[in-house]
Amino acid sequence: MSLRIDPREFPDPVEDLRQEAPSAALVLAGGCFWCTEAVFRLLDGVTAVRPGYAGGSSDTADYQTVCTGRTGHAEVIEVTYDPARITYGQILKVFFSVAHDPTQVDGQGADLGTQYRSAVFHTSEEERRVAEAYIRQLDAARIFDAPIATRLERLDRLYPAEDYHHDYAARNPSQPYIRAVSTPKVEKLKKTYSDRLKPGAATGR
Repeated sequence: MSLRIDPREFPDPVEDLRQEAPSAALVLAGGCFWCTEAVFRLLDGVTAVRPGYAGGSSDTADYQTVCTGRTGHAEVIEVTYDPARITYGQILKVFFSVAHDPTQVDGQGADLGTQYRSAVFHTSEEERRVAEAYIRQLDAARIFDAPIATRLERLDRLYPAEDYHHDYAARNPSQPYIRAVSTPKVEKLKKTYSDRLKPGAATGR
């Protein structure tokens, strides 16, 4: 992605959700779920990250079939968080600024196909409204060198990914794809949001 500003100057959402429950979750699609999971699991206030598939039916919600790009699914992560420590809007800020390229249509880098599309899956009209407002805000401010292609899709059901995908980057740090694609995103997160990391996350402890 090509930002017109320093990532550390990325704007906060003008609108955000007001949430009083002790726990909430949102589902995001931003390319390979190994990489997005690796980013969000380090954020303070995020209590769990689960990779999965959304946007298609149950009979094709498996990795090999989704990888054909013909099932309608996207690789996603479910981010569970404490709204008292991090908000819906703040998670969207990280998503758009460091976790993926929101300007690429149906792909991320060399990973091409609708299964790698950029999307915010919403479960309420309020979630959709806040995400839509933030996308308009970023486009109006010309933050990126191209229009944002992120879709807003209603979440009908989340299908958990196979067990071996969970914490994949953390368990396979030397895997070539992880080193080439995931690690740079994590390093960008640490540099840009050093004040929002879990204790020890900056040093990998």
